[in-house]
Amino acid sequence: MEQSVERKFPKIGVGVMITNQSGQVLLGLRCSAHGRGEWSFPGGHLEFGETIFAAAVREAKEETNLDIADLRVVSVSDELRYLVSEGKHYVVIGFKAGAYQGKLQLTEPDKWQEWSWFSLDNLPSPLFEGTEQIINNYLAGKIY
Repeated sequence: MEQSVERKFPKIGVGVMITNQSGQVLLGLRCSAHGRGEWSFPGGHLEFGETIFAAAVREAKEETNLDIADLRVVSVSDELRYLVSEGKHYVVIGFKAGAYQGKLQLTEPDKWQEWSWFSLDNLPSPLFEGTEQIINNYLAGKIY
């Protein structure tokens, strides 16, 4: 009799770099189990049947109350830091929002401790792996 083998597949995540008029990026301090204590862009999972752009818009709105626009892909990367410890592998699509409107709010206090604006040359630590990769790819001018 054959034993069933659990097959694992990577999940798709999105992260959104939102910048203010001073060029600072919005980062949240994570308090959910995955990445607790790390600073991250707003983002989350792609839902079945949803486009990556729609996921970025939805996640930003759900987590920050901001309506984002003029999205462009700035990074595609594998998030593997949590593979051994949590059994998680994500392919992360990083976006940069060209515009936003609305009032920033902490809408999911069970997932985020706070939202703050940071200069790219003075970022907090530690950074969530996907966020760090998005920033590095963006600054290097490459997608992956």
